[in-house]
Amino acid sequence: RPPCAMDWQVLTRELSLYLESQVRVGFFGSGVGLSLVLGFGVAYACYYLNSIAKKPQLVASNDRFCRFLEEYCPVVTETYYPTIWCWEGRVQTLLRPFITSRPQVQYRNELIKTADGGQISLDWFDNNDSSYYPDASTRPTVLLLPGLTGTSKESYILHMIHQSETLGYRCVVFNNRGIAGEDLLTPRTYCAANTEDLEAVIHHVHSLHPSAPFMAAGVSMGGMLLLNYLGKTGRDTPLMAAAIFSAGWNVFESVESLEKPLNWLLFNYYLTTCLQSSISRHRQMLEKLFDMDLVMKARTVREFDKQFTSVMFGYRSIDDYYEDASPCRKLKSVGIPVLCLNSVDDVFSPAHAIPVETAKQNANVALVLTSCGGHIGFLEGIWPRKCTYMDRVFKQFVQAMFEHGNKIFSM
Repeated sequence: RPPCAMDWQVLTRELSLYLESQVRVGFFGSGVGLSLVLGFGVAYACYYLNSIAKKPQLVASNDRFCRFLEEYCPVVTETYYPTIWCWEGRVQTLLRPFITSRPQVQYRNELIKTADGGQISLDWFDNNDSSYYPDASTRPTVLLLPGLTGTSKESYILHMIHQSETLGYRCVVFNNRGIAGEDLLTPRTYCAANTEDLEAVIHHVHSLHPSAPFMAAGVSMGGMLLLNYLGKTGRDTPLMAAAIFSAGWNVFESVESLEKPLNWLLFNYYLTTCLQSSISRHRQMLEKLFDMDLVMKARTVREFDKQFTSVMFGYRSIDDYYEDASPCRKLKSVGIPVLCLNSVDDVFSPAHAIPVETAKQNANVALVLTSCGGHIGFLEGIWPRKCTYMDRVFKQFVQAMFEHGNKIFSM
């Protein structure tokens, strides 16, 4: 029998036994109520197994990269079972920050100076108790890039560090300028297109541990920034590989999706207020260059970028900025192995904007596309507090690269 038929039978039998033991037929007045509940449960289970739980689509032009992932990162070929009561993309996106746990992480903060007189805050998790890699000079290092207004305190970052800790790796979180509590020393923050700060951080971390294997992982805007850096540098980077999660591939399509009425209500307005809040603390510094009253009146991310971000980084128009910030334009130039996880129901990165055909033209790129998961959601299990599908992809991929990466091009 096909696996689906077996799943149906098991689910039906288990549900029947449960209902018979827990629900008194008399409560419904007859057996009709029990039949309705049972019928609905079976119908929902069938719908879930047939339409929701699916294997991700793995897009890669390089057969050796595919075989490498199948052997050392098998999670990307296994069926993803989203949490049965919240599989829809918007719901996953909204609930993840409230449902997932927040592992305790003790950071060591470092402020580094930039060429223009600014400063960047780095949060280190040194993992000095690592039994797998007791020598700090060769301990594998993962650079983590949070999302748009995210910092080292985001739950998804804490989970990545927790996964890295169990493997013995060191992590360092790149906090964008001005959002991790440090002062702005110059009237400049950050954007998805300008990679100067990221280049400075990568050079700094590598110079501290030149003998340590070095990878990076970026989430949402952090993933966009990392992709834009990789597209710019090609093979000329100390990073051996990178993992990208829920990146917005085409900024024009992303903002258009976020401006649809329901998405604006659920996400866009809140994101805009977060952006405004992140710069309001530095108002005295930023007022030297910007009409802050106008910036604080923005009601969408696009309006904020038009009045603030694109102006700060010298773009003639917001369209020029969005063109430069879209990683889909640079994917063909990526020169190291990169694994990119997206859900096709992510309103921040619409499915039609994911550069599937471009990815097929670069042997270094693999896309993993799930049917559900939303934006940085990827919840799984009945009560998904401790580990998401994204966490498992991260853990398996960094371990695969650090421990078996030399096999990619020999398989």
